[in-house]
Amino acid sequence: MAGPGNVSIITLGVADVDRAAAFYTALGWPRSTRSVDGVIHWFDVGGFYLGVYEAAALAVDSGYGAGDVRPPGSFSGVTVAVNLGSAEEVDAALAAALAAGARQTLAPTTTDYEVYHACFADPDGHTWEVAWNPGFPIVDGRTVIP
Repeated sequence: MAGPGNVSIITLGVADVDRAAAFYTALGWPRSTRSVDGVIHWFDVGGFYLGVYEAAALAVDSGYGAGDVRPPGSFSGVTVAVNLGSAEEVDAALAAALAAGARQTLAPTTTDYEVYHACFADPDGHTWEVAWNPGFPIVDGRTVIP
């Protein structure tokens, strides 16, 4: 049986759409012209799009109640990862995120399985990982997990 298709959009529920848009713009991701100030912003993050949309509205759009949004800054059980080509790229990406207003949640470290990574939370507490995993090569701009 085939899966449901390729991931094309990940939408984050945020408290302030324009603040979130400013954060992701500061990371250098291009904003789509289909974005609507104060409502939703779309970013081309290479291979899929990232959306930022007001959290209560996203909850309702997803079949939950507006009050079902998790408290800001709490861990949601999800991380979004960006695999990079070197430890230096990880350090640079973390520095860019911190300069844009992120909060570091994990200092750069090498795991027991030889992955160099760090984590940060965006202004709404969404956790991002930046990592260099030599076992997951980047081929034609896409991470390959053998």
